[in-house]
Amino acid sequence: MARRDYDTVIVGAGVIGLSIAYRLAASGVSVLILDRKGMAEEASRGNAGAYAFADIEPLASPGVMFKAPGWLFDPLGPLSIPLGYAPRIAPWLMRFFRASWPDRLEASTRAQAALMDLARARTEPMLKEAGLAHHLRKDGAIYLYSSEASWRASLPMWSKREAHAIPFEHVSGARLAELQPGLGPRYTHGTFLPQWMTVSDPYQLTLGIGKAALARGATFRQAEVARLDFAEDGARVVLADGSTIGAGHVVVAAGAWSHKLAATIGQSIPLETERGYNTTFPPRAFDLRRQLVLPEDGYVISPLDTGIRVGGAVELGGLDRKPDFRRSEALVRKASCVLPGLETADGVQWMGFRPSMPDSLPVIGPSAKTPRVLYAFGHGHLGLTQSAATAHIIADLVRSNVSCTDIKPYSSARF
Repeated sequence: MARRDYDTVIVGAGVIGLSIAYRLAASGVSVLILDRKGMAEEASRGNAGAYAFADIEPLASPGVMFKAPGWLFDPLGPLSIPLGYAPRIAPWLMRFFRASWPDRLEASTRAQAALMDLARARTEPMLKEAGLAHHLRKDGAIYLYSSEASWRASLPMWSKREAHAIPFEHVSGARLAELQPGLGPRYTHGTFLPQWMTVSDPYQLTLGIGKAALARGATFRQAEVARLDFAEDGARVVLADGSTIGAGHVVVAAGAWSHKLAATIGQSIPLETERGYNTTFPPRAFDLRRQLVLPEDGYVISPLDTGIRVGGAVELGGLDRKPDFRRSEALVRKASCVLPGLETADGVQWMGFRPSMPDSLPVIGPSAKTPRVLYAFGHGHLGLTQSAATAHIIADLVRSNVSCTDIKPYSSARF
């Protein structure tokens, strides 16, 4: 029998890993969380802070593919690739292109919508149970468009959302100004999502989930995992110092680094890295009433307790390149047109790594090599949004090897 130091070892202490740890610890499972940096020190530290349950359309969609040729090699565009990285990412891009075809897109949208429905049902109860509901903001969000033509071009997407019972209100004129005073004159049309939720600060919320997991018996250890191993009745992690830890299950929730761990047990997974940039200004920078989403340029403007955060866009550039903060500066220039009164002094820049799959769906469920290793990664920019749903699925698999949710669309073997 394989040595078991814990029932479950979770590799990764971002919002996904910590939510899983909380769910398991709350049900009496012994849990060890491992992370090389600490809790919430990677993408969960600086995300946009939204529970974007309405985001059911995959990034690989006809609208994006139509614009992609003009975007990809613009270093400051909404979706870009550094020139030197293009040959390396070519196979991923082919899968991305294939995922935008109508047959794949329809299936991916259904799977994304199903995961969002589960997330919507599980998020608030989990936060209330953990004593963290005070972090939630229920002010909704506005999708903003720079012309009536741009708004009209978005209507097919809104029809899809309407088909999935997502409430929204198209707004303009006085109603738009009421929802967000001080908008630039170009932004004449919008769509208001009343059920969109944000959080006071994503870093503090993620830390809170981690502390709640520890309070229920989970253990945290800062350590780097070198590789995984498994047997019929268990799995183990091998740390960088050569020591090993055995468990009934190992959960890989290491974000953009997860595919490297999967490779150590012989599974190749086409995960790429979205490098997301943002700048956070002091709270006094603008009277922002709710989150603003700028779909034409792929970024958001978020009101947090810690300030006004301007961030987003996608740079597909891997894990090793230095940050290109010209992207942050470009987003701030665009945001200044949306909010002409925005005070852009004293901004703090940040860059984080988002794990992205070609079809925009995460990998959730057992490894193709063994049911003793479970995957929970690849959520792209929806990690916070889908964290409670992912925790629910993984907890079911750890406790009973069965999920009440159909997880086939999220299988690691789908490629």
